[in-house]
Amino acid sequence: MQGAIAAGHPLTAEAGARALEAGGNAADACLAAAFVSWVAESPLTGPGGGGFLLVHRAGRPDAELLDFFVAIPGRGLAPNARRAEMESIDVEFGSGATTQVFHIGHAASAVPGTLAGLEAAHRAYATLPWAELVRPAIALARDGVELTAAQAYLHAILDLILRARDEGKAIYGPAGKRLAAGQRLVQSDLARTLERVAERGARALYRGELGEAVVGCVRSAGGAITHDDLRAYRVLRRRPVHVDFDRHEFLSNPPPSSGGVLIGYGLRLLNELAPREAGSGEAMAELVEVMREQARVRDARFAAQLYRRGLARRLLSERSVAAALERMGAATVPERSGAPGTTHISAIDRDGNAASLTASIGSGSGVIVPGTGIHLNNMLGEYDLNPAGSTRHAGQRLTSMMAPSLALSSGRPRLVVGSAGSVRLRGAIMQVAVNVLRHGMPVEEAIAHPRVHAEEDVVHVEGGADPAHVEHLAELGYDVVRWRRRNLFFGGAAAVELAPDGSLRAAGDPRRGGYGMVV
Repeated sequence: MQGAIAAGHPLTAEAGARALEAGGNAADACLAAAFVSWVAESPLTGPGGGGFLLVHRAGRPDAELLDFFVAIPGRGLAPNARRAEMESIDVEFGSGATTQVFHIGHAASAVPGTLAGLEAAHRAYATLPWAELVRPAIALARDGVELTAAQAYLHAILDLILRARDEGKAIYGPAGKRLAAGQRLVQSDLARTLERVAERGARALYRGELGEAVVGCVRSAGGAITHDDLRAYRVLRRRPVHVDFDRHEFLSNPPPSSGGVLIGYGLRLLNELAPREAGSGEAMAELVEVMREQARVRDARFAAQLYRRGLARRLLSERSVAAALERMGAATVPERSGAPGTTHISAIDRDGNAASLTASIGSGSGVIVPGTGIHLNNMLGEYDLNPAGSTRHAGQRLTSMMAPSLALSSGRPRLVVGSAGSVRLRGAIMQVAVNVLRHGMPVEEAIAHPRVHAEEDVVHVEGGADPAHVEHLAELGYDVVRWRRRNLFFGGAAAVELAPDGSLRAAGDPRRGGYGMVV
């Protein structure tokens, strides 16, 4: 076996698998898959966004996290420089059952970091040539990809954003209406951008013609991204959050991002509780209480502490955990969800290297830079990235819920996992980790297993859960919302595992058309 990879789309996973078959390592697989995700999953990710890569190298004691998330723009702007207002739109989820306000437009775009991050990862970890890793994405963008049912559903949700302007209408609705499942999505401008990237690397965006196009587009409409922002952007290396859980070492994205430390906090709490039967009413109730505690600590003070040292140490301390166990069962705290625009890639290679990559453009700004196919992010308009409403300065990283994660057993990768889903992604990752590491489920079963999500005073229970257990949860006093089937509302995970018997397994999330391959 060469390795295993899981991603949010079959074409994304296949690109990574081909890199493994060509002798590449886990990082090569993630990079090749990431470039194809720009094409096959373009409503979710691309060079106009940001993300994170967590890497474990076989035989080395310390994992590394590359932070290439978006930064606050505005370097070099005069205080009285013209700035536009963000645009507000209502996006409908689930056949009108739920709507959410999104903020888009040129003013919503932060400084992108994805391309810089992929190049930094290539220099540090990869073995295959850069151009070789980009090449499959070029062909797919030029020739087009057939929309799967899962991708067509995302296009439908995000249609008001994708076709907000003429450039988006030309790509995502060339016949005057949005593309449907089975139709072909062609991205000729993005193909040419990928060709420039293959030839010139990240320089094409941060110091070249692509950057000229981005800044010209954004500044002409009152957005804040400047040439100084692009030239000053740097990928940061961080030490992952570490948590012990059921004889495993769980690693995830550290502050100033919030997702990883909150997942670690949840697992730390669950580690103090006796294991329950998977899917039972008691097990669901414990997950709900842990989720509520995660929301409870994410207050205004937490948001400020993300940018100071020591938050993870304090939150994960014995004193903090003991206080949380006493609080569990107290009143809930409202927590708003953000955009669905995220994708994840997990990989393990035959040598025991592991890579976990999560990237996003938020819900997208609706601004596709003319002539480039680059859809800019709307991270400045995402509430969950700035829950306390605090003011940030140009160049500072935004916080993120994204949490590429992995679990080690005796120093070897046991599970590599991540998810889409904004606030809900941390619940998806935590539940998949518990299912694999505590309950011993194969990764396919662990991802497909019905999930729960606590939101304000209600508990959402996904379709497929045992009705008797759901009824028991309600009898325990929880206000239960029963879903009839699986839904992307509960996140979209992708995971690979190295099982105790030495076999590799991979699975994408059926909720979003994900795919896993072992090669």
